[in-house]
Amino acid sequence: MSTPSFHEMWRDLAPLGRDPGSGGYRRYAWTAADTDCRAWFRAQAETRGLVHELDRNGNQWAWLGDPLAGDAVVTGSHLDSVPDGGAFDGPLGVVSSFAALDELRRRGARFTKPVAITNFGDEEGARFGLACVGSRLTAGRLTAGKAHELRDGDGVTLPRAMEAAGHDPSTIGPDPERLARIGAFVELHVEQGRALDLSGDPVGIASAIWPHGRWRFDFHGEANHAGTTRLADRRDPMLTYAETVLAARREAELAGALATFGKVSVEPNGVNAIPSLVRGWLDSRAADQSALDTVVAGIESAARAHADRAGIELRVVQESFTPVVEFEHALRDELAKILGQRPAARSAVPVLGTGAGHDAGILSGSIPTAMLFVRNPTGVSHSPAEYAADDDCVAGVLALADVLEGLACT
Repeated sequence: MSTPSFHEMWRDLAPLGRDPGSGGYRRYAWTAADTDCRAWFRAQAETRGLVHELDRNGNQWAWLGDPLAGDAVVTGSHLDSVPDGGAFDGPLGVVSSFAALDELRRRGARFTKPVAITNFGDEEGARFGLACVGSRLTAGRLTAGKAHELRDGDGVTLPRAMEAAGHDPSTIGPDPERLARIGAFVELHVEQGRALDLSGDPVGIASAIWPHGRWRFDFHGEANHAGTTRLADRRDPMLTYAETVLAARREAELAGALATFGKVSVEPNGVNAIPSLVRGWLDSRAADQSALDTVVAGIESAARAHADRAGIELRVVQESFTPVVEFEHALRDELAKILGQRPAARSAVPVLGTGAGHDAGILSGSIPTAMLFVRNPTGVSHSPAEYAADDDCVAGVLALADVLEGLACT
């Protein structure tokens, strides 16, 4: 039986978790849509005669060769999404991994190392508010205790969600034995920016991931009637929140960084009620730690100044943080060498940094990791408008196949 092509896999995966209204994806961790994506992954593995494995943290693995042999070359990405996310963020890396393996088999490549394709769970953190849960647990960057405390917007804990999806949460935790058997992890991802579009290159290599984190700002005011309370008598946290959003933009521009308030919750959330609590989540990223510290400190300082003047109580909680990730230079240079020697190579493959976090960044502290980027002509990501052209997707598959051949074959 022939294996599905890239376009056939893409066609079969495309409807899963797609919202008919927005056209975006809602593939949240441990939901029905996530279960459908996992079933798709397992079917792709079994169609190719690969050994499918679900690890203690719910990450999926498809193995060619002995998983216990050591020095394995692993590729893959994730299948979950942000709310109303695009089709390419994560899935492009998984689909391309299966297609690259098919390409190597077509070439008659002789594998001298085990190869695996992986689907890391809950990379986006859309449901429980923490990104890269599956890889964080595996690498020991998230303890089992902290993971058990994670809750979604409906109060459902991560363990309950995992149980409902058929996975035993009592097994979650660090997996150093697994990581010790991996010699290299290469993740292909659609570029979340326009650097490759501007340079005219279909594929690039990642140099580093900017330091980034998420902070929760809780603005406590006083609920009251919107139609009877004088403006002078109000303690309205919405105004302080709004001032903070504007301050975030100013501080980011001054520091040459990025800052976004993209999520907010309001209590009691009534049209004719002054809020008692406004909770906003800040996402901030910068090219270096100093710039990130500067912008976040500036935003908090401005928020506290506005809060003090308005009689608002403010609490700031850092919910997650990832320091700068420099991908291992030796592996990065090896990828550049492999891709630079291809007959189709016109010039050196561009090497670029990114402000987006990835499982490869989480794992970089434990094993050698690298990333390939595929051109995104619009630069749009985390949106239904996210896009990569067919020719560029094929170029990504061939580049990944060349890399895997260089790392795992004779």
